Amino acid sequence: MKELIEYIAKSIVNSPDDVVVNEETDEEGTKFTLQVADEDKGRVIGKQGRIAAAIRTLIRVKAAKAGTRATLEIL
Repeated sequence: MKELIEYIAKSIVNSPDDVVVNEETDEEGTKFTLQVADEDKGRVIGKQGRIAAAIRTLIRVKAAKAGTRATLEIL
């Protein structure tokens, strides 16, 4: 899933070298944190948060198929 988040984020932003995805696993599931350059945050979040919501939906579906939970935080 980490690779999927990186691929989507790098496809959207103007500075793909600044994309960093961290993964933390605990008893509740997996938490991904996505860091992008300040000028690219608007591109990743999208109008009214639509792009961020779509990315989160993809992550949840992929995690559900694997039998786990996953969340995404954009920094």
